[in-house]
Amino acid sequence: MKGIIMDYLKRADELFEEAVEIRRHLHQNPEIGLELPETKAFVREKLESYGYEVADCGEGLTTTVGNGGKVLLLRADMDALPMEEDTGLEFESQNGCAHACGHDMHTAGLLIAAKILKENEEAINGTIKFMFQPAEEIFAGSKNMVEHGILENPKVDAALGFHVAAGQIPLNLITYNSNATMMYSSDNFRINIKGKGSHGAYPQLAIDPINIGVNIYTGLMELIARETDPTHESVLTIGKFNAGTALNIIPDTATLEGTIRSNNKESRDKLVTRLEEVVERMAAVYNGEANVEILANVPPLQNNKELTDEFTGYIKELTPDVILYDGMTASASEDFAVICDLVPATFLFVSAGYTDERGAHTAHNPKVQFNEEYLRIAPAYFAHLATRWLENNN
Repeated sequence: MKGIIMDYLKRADELFEEAVEIRRHLHQNPEIGLELPETKAFVREKLESYGYEVADCGEGLTTTVGNGGKVLLLRADMDALPMEEDTGLEFESQNGCAHACGHDMHTAGLLIAAKILKENEEAINGTIKFMFQPAEEIFAGSKNMVEHGILENPKVDAALGFHVAAGQIPLNLITYNSNATMMYSSDNFRINIKGKGSHGAYPQLAIDPINIGVNIYTGLMELIARETDPTHESVLTIGKFNAGTALNIIPDTATLEGTIRSNNKESRDKLVTRLEEVVERMAAVYNGEANVEILANVPPLQNNKELTDEFTGYIKELTPDVILYDGMTASASEDFAVICDLVPATFLFVSAGYTDERGAHTAHNPKVQFNEEYLRIAPAYFAHLATRWLENNN
């Protein structure tokens, strides 16, 4: 080692008020999607004030700290959700968007970790690369930054990401999965149906896209019941069906939108293929046309077992009393899976829950609340795990 590693827990505690201030600023000013101009400007300003040279990477930001050698990527997502917040908190968002998934906590935690690591740069036996990412909620941010070289120059050897866990759970809980798929794939799609319109009194003159859509819907439901391996977990949901503007007119077109999720790559591939086949052939049966438009997709999220075992060992070093649960699975999806598919990576859910009534709601609920005490520990976890991994792998 080139220097003495500081007490990361103590330093994170000292910087807690700054972390909360950062989090609340982000919380009150949420942005959605790929373009986050105010959020990016704020994060850039903070990093530069800590002594970093910050670069754009696609629609995200990146920078590094350290002394050459192997490279560990630390990632935080920055985007919010297009929904009204209903928490009643003094720093509640008022702009029609909300950090109801806790990405403001992720960004604040990684910013404080960046500050701590910069202060202790001499002791870093390698390089830490930061990934401040947009558009996780629409599964576009990781791909955008990968396409613009986040895993190159310097080339990333391994990656680590955290997600806050809300709800009625203790604060000292970390959940993950080192042996199997932790989070499902997601393939979001739109089905575009083209028929022929007519007055409702003369249906024989029409090619009814609503009828085609209904039959497509029924056919797709059979894919799970009859074509998916029952030992794998898969789900296909149609959440939108739009057609027509008048009750007595058969329209020309209709659209359906939905999602396929699976914990198995082979099942996912089969379902996506069969989706296209069922849509096109069912439309043809009724003399119409239809196609599938993939809106966004991510693979199943699978942690690297060796890396995950190593990181959780470092967590125990730092906080011996932490509760580690290996075996978490979720049918939700996460675009850090894109990174996990390309380099050895670990994704951990770190509790930001409450055991009282404040934990009554979970993520993506307008009333969800996240425990800011997370910000006393998450920066220390990021800093400690990164420093120790580089120490043992360079």
